Amino acid sequence: MTTLAGAKIRRFREERALTRAGFGAWYDTPGSTVQGWEEDGKRANAKVVNQIAANGIAHHADWFIPAPSLENAMAANWAPDSWKRAEARQLPDYPDADALDAATAQLASFPPLVFAGEARNLTAELAEVAAGRAFLLQGGDCAESFAEHSANNIRDTFRVLLQMAVVLTFASKLPTVKLGRMAGQFAKPRSAPMEAQDGVELPSYRGDIINDIAFTPDSRVPDPQRMIRGYSQSAATLNLLRAFATGGYANLHQVHRWTHDFMGRGPLAQKYADIADRISEALDFMSACGIDADSVPQLKATSFYTSHEALLLPYEQALTRQDSLTGDWYDTSAHFLWIGDRTRFEGSAHVEYLRGIRNPIGMKCGPSLEPDALLRLLDVLNPGRVPGRMTLITRYGHDKIEKHLPTLVRAVQREGHPVVWSCDPMHGNVIKAANGYKTRPFERILAEVRGFFAVHRAEGSFAGGIHAEMTGQNVTECTGGAVAVTEQALADRYHTYCDPRLNAGQSLELAFLLAEMLNAEMAERRRAAA
Repeated sequence: MTTLAGAKIRRFREERALTRAGFGAWYDTPGSTVQGWEEDGKRANAKVVNQIAANGIAHHADWFIPAPSLENAMAANWAPDSWKRAEARQLPDYPDADALDAATAQLASFPPLVFAGEARNLTAELAEVAAGRAFLLQGGDCAESFAEHSANNIRDTFRVLLQMAVVLTFASKLPTVKLGRMAGQFAKPRSAPMEAQDGVELPSYRGDIINDIAFTPDSRVPDPQRMIRGYSQSAATLNLLRAFATGGYANLHQVHRWTHDFMGRGPLAQKYADIADRISEALDFMSACGIDADSVPQLKATSFYTSHEALLLPYEQALTRQDSLTGDWYDTSAHFLWIGDRTRFEGSAHVEYLRGIRNPIGMKCGPSLEPDALLRLLDVLNPGRVPGRMTLITRYGHDKIEKHLPTLVRAVQREGHPVVWSCDPMHGNVIKAANGYKTRPFERILAEVRGFFAVHRAEGSFAGGIHAEMTGQNVTECTGGAVAVTEQALADRYHTYCDPRLNAGQSLELAFLLAEMLNAEMAERRRAAA
């Protein structure tokens, strides 16, 4: 238990916006030792105690800073463009600076795509996930494209996410927070700045919001006007999603009928008929009791939020707005933003940008992330330890998750950070098929999810979410699953602009398998609480 003297040391450090490592550097001491000081001030050396005493904190009640005050202190030297003073990776090199300035100025004059109040609502819902009282479902395209933007594609992905959410909610008896990788997921980080085809080398394709996928010199030049088109497409997508979510399309009975019709007599029906039938029985019982969409409006509407990786910082900065009610800054390009595994290094421009906005945010956690570095990043990104603010999205690979994840979970639990733990079982499981196609075997995806649940069960933490690259289309990009996509079938409908996605059937199958894990998890929690 932290002593008052330890809390005093922590306050002294946080007032100066220092990480433990940075504070320890003053005294030639590692950050892990500073952690001990903050637990018990008697462990601190005389130099530390004397320096704090010289700064004169008169009363022990003043040693504690309420979370909002601490956040304000941390953000005092932040501005929407302060990221420009930090190291930026994965950003395009625009050849025409004037054209870039003109495009971002135009974006800055546009209306917000989302509102601060909506982002605050999502933070509150994610706080329930962090507390183990809800589950997060995040899914959508690897990279949205201009060419495939259509009402049908948006509708189909939204519909599958609703179907997945119904299955998860029924199994876990927990609300499902629905978060789409939609309406802004255009930019993609790349492992190399250049790519070669037939002996010709050109700049890598970085997503439609930056350059074009066509392999020609002109197509690969970053064009800032593409940000304007990205904004317009995001606005159209959001408009349709809002209509779907609140206009009756999300009717609970209708969503379940879609699931039954989709399963039909195929392999999904054979494997998961039991849970589907139990959902039908529950809905029939509700109808018999007079509980339907006419009497309970919540049955025909739902909350749905949007998210994307905050990669293209000029775009994000241009859509950053100050909330008129609170004075806080929000990125109005999406409700939720995340920072990728390649850009979440300490001192990065992306970390600098995200620390100042008040949206709920996520961070990808891969094998290279050490526990001490994670804690330092959490201190920067969520210094006030606001529940629902931080989601940690783990991405290891099916054969690495049980090696790397436990140390992160223990460190976060030891420090008391209120995070949502979510599993991205996609990025660590990419292989190249014999015919040259990049794919993800469904069995490996499922194995990583099982490992995720196993680690959290062993560590006494809550496996709170899933983050999947998927589509409502009947594509053939990931092998396996009950629909049995083979490597030979990959060429049939391989449409992705970036990485392979789960198709509608595989996505729904993943939801049923998750439901089984969640059902077992919640049953165990109920037994433990009895």
